[in-house]
Amino acid sequence: MCGIIGYTGPRQAAPILLDALKKLEYRGYDSAGMAVISLDAIQVRKMRGRLQLLANMTRDGRDLPGTVGIGHTRWATHGEPSYYNSHPHLSSSGRFAVVHNGIIENYRPLKDMLIAKGYTFLSATDTEVISNLMEYCDQGDLARTLMAAVKHLQGSYALGVLSADEPDRIAAVRRDSPLIVGRGEGENFIVSDIPAILSLTRDVYLMKDGEVALLDPEKITFFDPYGEQFDKESFHVDWDVSAAEKGGYEHFMMKEMMEQPTALRETIRPRIKDGRFVLDGLQLDPDWVKSLSMVHIVACGSAYHAGRLGKNLLEGRLGIPVDVDIASEFRYRQPILKPEHLVVIISQSGETADSIAALREAKGKGVKTLAIVNVVGSTIAREADYTLYTWAGPEIAVATTKGYTTQVAALALLTCCLAQERGQMSGEELQQMEALLMKLPDAAEEVLSDHKEVQRLASLFFNHKDIFFIGRGIDYSLSLEGSLKLKEISYIHSEAQPAGELKHGTISLIQPGTLVIALATGKRLRDKTISNIQEVRARGAVVLALCLEHDEEIESVADHVLRVPFLCEELEPILAILPLQLFAYYVAALNGNDVDKPRNLAKSVTVE
Repeated sequence: MCGIIGYTGPRQAAPILLDALKKLEYRGYDSAGMAVISLDAIQVRKMRGRLQLLANMTRDGRDLPGTVGIGHTRWATHGEPSYYNSHPHLSSSGRFAVVHNGIIENYRPLKDMLIAKGYTFLSATDTEVISNLMEYCDQGDLARTLMAAVKHLQGSYALGVLSADEPDRIAAVRRDSPLIVGRGEGENFIVSDIPAILSLTRDVYLMKDGEVALLDPEKITFFDPYGEQFDKESFHVDWDVSAAEKGGYEHFMMKEMMEQPTALRETIRPRIKDGRFVLDGLQLDPDWVKSLSMVHIVACGSAYHAGRLGKNLLEGRLGIPVDVDIASEFRYRQPILKPEHLVVIISQSGETADSIAALREAKGKGVKTLAIVNVVGSTIAREADYTLYTWAGPEIAVATTKGYTTQVAALALLTCCLAQERGQMSGEELQQMEALLMKLPDAAEEVLSDHKEVQRLASLFFNHKDIFFIGRGIDYSLSLEGSLKLKEISYIHSEAQPAGELKHGTISLIQPGTLVIALATGKRLRDKTISNIQEVRARGAVVLALCLEHDEEIESVADHVLRVPFLCEELEPILAILPLQLFAYYVAALNGNDVDKPRNLAKSVTVE
C-alpha cells in the first residue's frame, strides 16, 4: 500500500528521494517523509498530506543535506494520518530510522515489551515498534541487527532501515510486500515499484521473502533467511521509460485507458501461433488437462470482476463448474480442493496480500495454481505453478483500466487453450475465436476514438448522489466493474444489481430522477433486461442504456443510449467496459477529484 525508496551514492539523496516518491504516490498519499544521514546523525522531515507539502518544506530536498536516505509515502493503516504517524520512524535514541510497507500483526505485545524496557513511542503505528526493536536487537552490524529484529515480527513487511553508526548504508528486507533493489553506477537503490527508478537504473534485483540486502554506494550484499551471503541474479528492465509517464495526458488514468488497444495486442498476439493457442509458461500435462474437473478463480476488486467473466468463458467452453471467490474469503471458507482442480489467481500487481494467502492455501493442499498477473517477478508470479502475464505495461492510476481488460483477454486465451487441449472446440471454432481475438484491439480502438457523447452524459449526471447499474448474465458481471470504477474515483454512491433482482428489494430505492445505467449487450437476455428497464422507468428513473450498435428498440425505453460494436458475446464485455471507464473518469474530473489518487485507496493492496 505504501511506497518506499532508498538511495545511497555520491549525490544529494533528498531530491532523488522526492522525485521517486512522486512516482510512488499512487501507492499512498496520506503523508510523506524522508530520513537522511547528515553529519553522522539521522535527519527526518515529514508532513501529513500530499507529497508536494514535503517538497515545499524542504525546497525540493535542497534543505536536507546528505547522500544516504530513505523516503516513504503512506497509506494509513495503524493510526490516522498525522505528523507523528508518518514515516520514517526513529528509534528512541534516534540511531535507527525505518520505512515500512505492510502490517505487523504482533506489534501490540512487542510494543508493551519495549515500553517495559524503557523505550518511548510517539506514534500509534505498528512501524515504530520496528525502529525500537532494531535498537533493542542491535548487534553492531546493520544487516545482522535487521535479521535479528525481523525474527520477532509477524505479518507482512518491506523495510528500509538506516543506522547513524553506518552512515553510507541501507539495509532492506521483505516478507509478503514488494521490494526491489536497483543497481546503478556508484549508487544503489531500494524501491517498492520499478517505474520509480527507471530513470536512474534498469538493472534490478527482485527480492524474495526473507532475503536481506545491504547497500552501500559501490556494493550490494545479499543474505538468505539463514544469514548466509549469496550471489543474486539481476533482472534488466527493457520497458520504455515513457510508459511510466503521463505522455501529455492530464491523468495517468486517461493515458492508460487509451493504451488498452495496445495492451490487448501485447496480451493476445504472442499467444496465437500457427493457428493454435500457445500460452507461454503453461506447460500442463495433457492427461491432467483432460482430467480437469473444476476451476477455482480467486481475486479481489476489479480482478474478481474479471474472474466472474472468466467463469462464463470457461463454463461455456469446457462444460465444467467454475467457482469465483473473493480472495479474502477463499481460505476462510475451507474450500474443497482436489488434485484434478485448477486454482487461478488474478492480480494486477502480483502482490495483493489476500490473493497471496489464497495462493498459498491452494498450494498447501497440493492443487495446481495458475497466476494471471501483470508485474514480472511479483510474489504471485513467482510462487504460482504457472504464470500467464498480461503484458499491459505499467499501470499507475489507482483505478485499474488496462489491467482489467487484459485480465479478461487472458482468461479468454486460457479458455481457448484448455478447450483446444481437451478437444472441446472444433478447428473451425478455434479459428473463429482466433480471428475475433485478433480483431479485438482494433474494435477497442474504435470505441475509444470518440469520447464526445460519454463526456456529454457525464456533464448531465456528475452531481447525482446515487447511481444504480443493472444487467443480466455477463452484463451483470460487467456492471459490477462499471459501478466500482464510478464509486472509486467519483465518490458517488453506486451499486450494481442483477436486473432480475430489482423487484426483491432494491427497486424501493428508485425514485423520480434516479439514474439507472442499464447494460444490454448480451443478446440472449436482452429482452428480459428491457422489461427491467421499463420497471425502473415506471418509478421515475432516468435510464442510460449501454447496448450494441443497431439496437433501435432500446431507444424507445431509455432516455440516453451509448453503443458499442458487436464482436461476439464472450468478448463483448472488453468493449462494453470502455465507455463505462470513460464515464467514471469524466464524472470524477467534473467533480474536481484527483482521478489518479482517489481518497482512502492505494494501488497495490498489500495488507489483509
